[in-house]
Amino acid sequence: MASNARFGLPWWSMALPVIAWALYFVGIKGSLLLQIAGGAFLIGSVLSAVYHAEVVAHKVGEPFGTIILALAITIIEVALIISLMVAGGDNAAYLPRDTVFAAIMLILNGILGISLMIGGLKHREQFFGQKSASTALITLVSILVMTLILPNFTTSTEAGTYSVAQMIFVALASLVLYGSFIMVQTVRHRDYFLAVDDDLEHHAEPPSAKVTTASFLFLVLCLGIVVLLAKALSPSIEAAVAAMGAPKSLVGVIIAAVVLLPEGLAALNAAKKNRFQTSLNLALGSALASIGLTIPAVVIVCLMYDIPLVLGLDGKSMVLLGLSTFIVMLSLNQGRTNILYGIVLLVNLAAYIFTIISP
Repeated sequence: MASNARFGLPWWSMALPVIAWALYFVGIKGSLLLQIAGGAFLIGSVLSAVYHAEVVAHKVGEPFGTIILALAITIIEVALIISLMVAGGDNAAYLPRDTVFAAIMLILNGILGISLMIGGLKHREQFFGQKSASTALITLVSILVMTLILPNFTTSTEAGTYSVAQMIFVALASLVLYGSFIMVQTVRHRDYFLAVDDDLEHHAEPPSAKVTTASFLFLVLCLGIVVLLAKALSPSIEAAVAAMGAPKSLVGVIIAAVVLLPEGLAALNAAKKNRFQTSLNLALGSALASIGLTIPAVVIVCLMYDIPLVLGLDGKSMVLLGLSTFIVMLSLNQGRTNILYGIVLLVNLAAYIFTIISP
């Protein structure tokens, strides 16, 4: 891949966000062609952001690398949700729930499912640290239940919502659980998340300090324009969903899909190279960051701007979430994979998307 001689980075990773910023300042409202271009450069900026996050991640090593990538994705997701909520709209109260739920379903069924299937097709069986999977899943299930299930059964407020005190408690609990997981992943039991990898390519020379600094600056640039372009395009996205006659929850799926696309590609690439531990770290780490950091951020914004927040899932969604987490726990309980696990998860994903379009 061609690289810039000065910074040692691919030209596209620097050009795409710069062009996206220029397009944003030109203005995309009122022109269908410019909105299409804006959508294309939004995706390009997301890809650039993940590339630069990976450069920084390679400098600091594993498992810090996958943590940085997951945090970069989560920052984008949180910024998109908050910007759309503050902008208002009929869907503002439900947008955080729909987006977080969509992200979890896409990660557990989509990213993990494709990684398992492709890995199974190419390598028959792949191996990973069972303790890393159980450590992540036990934390994820606890946060999922407290944020998306429990609101349907509290009695202080109407079903699906929390009182102010309850929101603060759940936000703090999510931060404690996610912070504890990061401590285990990076300090106390870091070995759980490290793969036995003899691939020399995986141990390539880390980037220089100059390249890492340039990537960090471009990462900030990418994150900023992704948020601004998404906010500018949101009315068009909502109008397109309404024109299709689809439920408004599809907006959350679209946002989550755009944000998670590059991370899904990174996980798929790792599975193809027989590094399923990296795929697993990316997927479960992203799922934990997605809900463990998004919910506290959303709670703060809702309290600051007095925005109502509905977190509780409906019955159909709770069944699909329960099915997905149960299948993932069964699939990852032996430390080895096979293609069937991936097929089952992808069918779950198809059922989720189909029942959104045809409830």
